[in-house]
Amino acid sequence: MFLQRMKQPSGGFRMHDGGEIDVRACYTAISVASILNILDDELVQNVGNYVLSCQTYEGGIGGEPNTEAHGGYTFCGLATMILINEVHRLDLSRLIDWLVFRQGRECGFQGRTNKLVDGCYSFWQGGSFALLRRVGSFIDEQLVRPDNVGRCSTSTVSGIPEEGDLNASSHVNYNDIGHNFITTCPVMEHLFNSHALQQYILLCTQAQEGGLRDKPGKARDYYHTCYCLSGLSVCHYYRSEDEETPPPPSTMLGPYSNLLEPVHPIFNVILKKYYEAHEFFRSQ
Repeated sequence: MFLQRMKQPSGGFRMHDGGEIDVRACYTAISVASILNILDDELVQNVGNYVLSCQTYEGGIGGEPNTEAHGGYTFCGLATMILINEVHRLDLSRLIDWLVFRQGRECGFQGRTNKLVDGCYSFWQGGSFALLRRVGSFIDEQLVRPDNVGRCSTSTVSGIPEEGDLNASSHVNYNDIGHNFITTCPVMEHLFNSHALQQYILLCTQAQEGGLRDKPGKARDYYHTCYCLSGLSVCHYYRSEDEETPPPPSTMLGPYSNLLEPVHPIFNVILKKYYEAHEFFRSQ
C-alpha cells in the first residue's frame, strides 16, 4: 500500500516517493487513512513519537525535529495526534501559550513568531483553537499533574473511558475517532478574538475582483481563498456547541448572508460531505 511505503522508521511519512519527511506528511497520511476507514496499528505505530519530537520550546510544532514552530505544522501535528488518540502526549498548555500570541494587532494570525499576519493562518491557527476546545479535559489534567505530559491517559478523545494502553488496537478504533470528535461537546473557553479575525478576512483579504489573498497588496490565489474561507467558517461556528446548528447572528460579522457551511475541524471538509464519505467507506 502506498501509505505503508511512505512510512519511515522514525514514525514520520514521506509526501511522495523520494519526497520530504515532515509533520504535514503525517497529517496527510493519517487523515486520508481515517476517512478511507483503513487507519490501523501499523500506520499509527511511532507516529506520535515523531510528532512529539517536533514540538518546540515555544510550544508550537515545527515541520521536522529541531525546526521553528509554524502554524501550518502545528495544526497538522495537533490533528494527527487527535486522530491517533495521543493528543494527551503533547504539552497542550505550552501549545496554547504559543497560539494565543499569534493573533496580531492587525486582527489576523501570523504563522511564526515575529512574522507578518497572513490570511491562510486564519485556518491553520484558528482551526487549531477549534480542535483544542474539544480536548480541554487533557489540558486540565496536565495543569493538575504537569508530570503527566507525554504519558498515556485513561480516556480517549471521543470521551469514552478506556483502560490500559491507548495504543492497543483492542481498545481504540482509530477510524471512529474523527467521527466521534465532532460529536464531543466543547469544554474550553474562547481563546481568540473571532470578530477581529473576521474583520481581517472580510476587510483585508478580499480582492475587489473576487477571491482572497494573504494581505492587501498581494495577489489572490486558490490557496489563500480556501484557507481564508475555512478560517471564516471556523469563526462562524466557534461559539456553537454543535457545528450542525446554525450559529446566532451575534457570532458573525456582517449580514447573516455571510454565513458559511460548517467544516469538520480535523479534516477541513464540508461537514455534510465528511459524513457522506464516512458512511460510504465504512460500508466498504
